[in-house]
Amino acid sequence: MSKSSNNLNNNSAKLGDKSSSTIDTAKNKKTNVGQQALDETLTKQIADLTEALQRERADTINIRRRHDEQIAEMSNIVKVSVIKDLLPVIDNFERSLKHIPEDIKDNSFVKGVQGVVKQFEGTLSTIGIQKIKTIGQSFDPNIHEAVGVDDGDGQNEVVSEELQSGYCLGDQVIRPAMVRVVRK
Repeated sequence: MSKSSNNLNNNSAKLGDKSSSTIDTAKNKKTNVGQQALDETLTKQIADLTEALQRERADTINIRRRHDEQIAEMSNIVKVSVIKDLLPVIDNFERSLKHIPEDIKDNSFVKGVQGVVKQFEGTLSTIGIQKIKTIGQSFDPNIHEAVGVDDGDGQNEVVSEELQSGYCLGDQVIRPAMVRVVRK
């Protein structure tokens, strides 16, 4: 082979290498652009899915909280319903204890009935039911039901007598106390 043909082969090999590297560079640029677009798409999808997951978690927490609140509310509704049915029984016990003749106040049967009333009131307190305070308290139409008013010399209405006990569960009045009021 001649020198000129060797040069020609070398030149074409160099040219082939250059064009091949140019093609590789172009391919790499396309690949980099494509990879970058794919990375951006995947990053956006990850962000969207993360946001959706956070929303779902918040919704789940809210659902659990609402469920717990509804359970507590239903429990209170049941308590109030049962207590309303039992209040006439305790009222009758209290009335009977107020009218015990003096000669049998120390009778063991009477003391037993007094014990039952105290036990019932203790049970009510345990489940959150409280007796409404009356005598000596300022009259409050939200918790007291006045069945009589005695005139006095002032403008302030004060409970002077309790005719029937009232009960509440937290802020909810189960039954207002039936009272007489005096103006002081």
